[in-house]
Parts: sequence; structure tokens; C-alpha cells
Amino acid sequence: MKKIEAIIRPDRLEDLKDALSKAGFTKGMTVSQVLGYGNQRGFAEYVRGQKIVPTLLAKVKVEIVTHDDAVDEVVDIIRKTVHTGEVGDGKIFILPIEEVIRIRTGERGGDAV
Repeated sequence: MKKIEAIIRPDRLEDLKDALSKAGFTKGMTVSQVLGYGNQRGFAEYVRGQKIVPTLLAKVKVEIVTHDDAVDEVVDIIRKTVHTGEVGDGKIFILPIEEVIRIRTGERGGDAV
């Protein structure tokens, strides 16, 4: 099993949820509001005449745990759905998962996903 973490623009979240749902990946996901920066850095804003460059930008982190054979398809859906071509589109991280345990039933492994 793998955990896919995608850091994306907040305005692309609803499109991503719809695309994953249409593709049949509706088992679950975790969504967190996060702050960070990469190549995009901040963009200058003017507040009361003062130039302000924020160092951390609002992003959304989407986490999905899936079977190894579905990873490429999920990553493809994420890339196609959230891509704008602009700096700041985000990143996708893929991590190995050793074990999954469903708390309610005690199921382990793939059955718990």
C-alpha cells in the first residue's frame, strides 16, 4: 500500500474531489489546510500603503492511502485535475505504508483501507 500526499492550491480541491469520485476512488481521503512555500514564494501585497510579502502561502494537503496498483492512476488524476501551468501548482509525494488497521473492526492490511 502507498500513501499519496498532494499539496495543492485551495481553489482546486473541489475539482479534485469530483474527479476522484468519478474515477471510483471514493474510499476516503484526509484534507488539511496547511501553510508553506516552494518556488512560488510569496507575492507582494499592499496593506495600508505598506508592501507586504507573505512568507507562507495557504495550501491544501490531500492524503489518500491506496493499493500499489492504483497509485499511478490516482497520481494521474491529481496531476491532470489540479494543473494550471503556473508556479505554485503543488507537489505530490508517495510514501510506503507498512500496515493499516481499522479501529472499529480490527481489520488489517488492504481490507482496512
